[in-house]
Amino acid sequence: MRVGIIALLQESNTFIKGETTLAHFEADILLEGEAVRKRLADAHHEIGGFFVGLAEQKLEAVPIFAARALPFGVLTAETLDALVRRLDAALDRAGPLDGLLVAPHGATVAANHADADGYWLTHLRQRVGRKMPIVGTLDLHANVSPKMIAACDAYIGYRTNPHLDQRQRGIEAARLIAMTLRGEIKPTMAAAFLPLAVNIERQLTAEQPCRGVYDYADALLDKEGVVTNSVILSFPYADVAEMGACVISVTNNDFALAEETALGLGQYWWDRRHAFVGQMTSISEACDRAAKLDGPITLLDMGDNVGGGSPGDGTLLAIALANRRDLLPACVCLADADSVQKAIAAGVGTRVTLTVGGKTDDLHGPPFEAEFTVQSLGDGKFSETEPRHGGFLHFNQGPTAIVATDTGLTIMLTTRRMVPFSIRQLTSHGVDLSAFRVLVAKGVHAPVAAYAPVSKHLIRVDTPGVTSADMTRLEYKNRRRPMFPFELDTTW
Repeated sequence: MRVGIIALLQESNTFIKGETTLAHFEADILLEGEAVRKRLADAHHEIGGFFVGLAEQKLEAVPIFAARALPFGVLTAETLDALVRRLDAALDRAGPLDGLLVAPHGATVAANHADADGYWLTHLRQRVGRKMPIVGTLDLHANVSPKMIAACDAYIGYRTNPHLDQRQRGIEAARLIAMTLRGEIKPTMAAAFLPLAVNIERQLTAEQPCRGVYDYADALLDKEGVVTNSVILSFPYADVAEMGACVISVTNNDFALAEETALGLGQYWWDRRHAFVGQMTSISEACDRAAKLDGPITLLDMGDNVGGGSPGDGTLLAIALANRRDLLPACVCLADADSVQKAIAAGVGTRVTLTVGGKTDDLHGPPFEAEFTVQSLGDGKFSETEPRHGGFLHFNQGPTAIVATDTGLTIMLTTRRMVPFSIRQLTSHGVDLSAFRVLVAKGVHAPVAAYAPVSKHLIRVDTPGVTSADMTRLEYKNRRRPMFPFELDTTW
């Protein structure tokens, strides 16, 4: 039997002024046919898991289409239309299929379809018909819609944040579709949509309060007839009606059981909703706390979270550290293509005055001006060998410069935004981690897998920006109402 593989992934931050275009996918992943296998079969991503799982089940993997862009703004209408056209053409070339494995992100928004994942998955279902089984994976930062549920036979969501289990979830999805094709099970799915926005600061799955909900979900898997379930924490930076928590249950041909277990899991979570309200630490509080701790310490810049779509050039923590000699030496990464070029023009070993960061907007701090010494230059390419958040192995942040002030503030300047999923971003460019008391990573939980092994302490900092952990700073227009914690008296 032949099982097709399709992926379309992008996390869309609707609070960003910039738009995601086809060029963003071309700069990351936009592949068809066998190029998908060549690029992604060995990845720690669920697509890699699809290939492994299908091989284990003696099913032929048919790579069809894979597209991914880094989190950024809403897709233009032209971009979504172009992606779907390319998907259609690749599907036409794939030949007869018995089933499909799909990897939507679940939080993609387009100008012409706010529920972009629901749109393209519905389109796919209409193309192949109701009889062909479709099994999908979901990022736990999905904003799940009824359309998405209706389009597939089953979903399997990530269970870890940082996302270290993506390949495992892909293997699980392949096993599920194999059992379906062999007639061993008939996956039947139900979802419960909670009027709950989960603060990003509370979304670390290894710790409470998330750990308790996932433990409860794991216990439900022992119930006869339950095939799998998913706890979806949602992506709070997409101002759409679908934004919010969701639980999914898949059974073997028993909708009543699927509905019962989804509602039961949802109720367990809802009863603990107050624990999911964020606990905020201001910049000054974080610096004061760090000053009392042994280093190295990683400050997590929640308001300039590149993994949530932010520009990556926020300067507020860099400025704060520059004024705290008790926290130096420190290292910060900033996306600033213009400053990279000026550092390249100056050359290694030279002193140059640069105005770095704060150039995208006025939300993430002003530009920071100082005299720097250019310590090194590089091409910005690096690779990761261990499973890390995102599941990918190879990265390219473009030409890169490492500059330092005389007082001990080191800044890695990158041409492209780079999510801090891998500590190799620093070490492969010659950064000696042992030389620093403080590191800054522009994320919340995604950097933890990379930075926890090299840090004695991690402090999440409530910085402003388009990924602010304080959701009251964001102007929502399209979210559901009422919704906890915006409306504290919300009932479900």
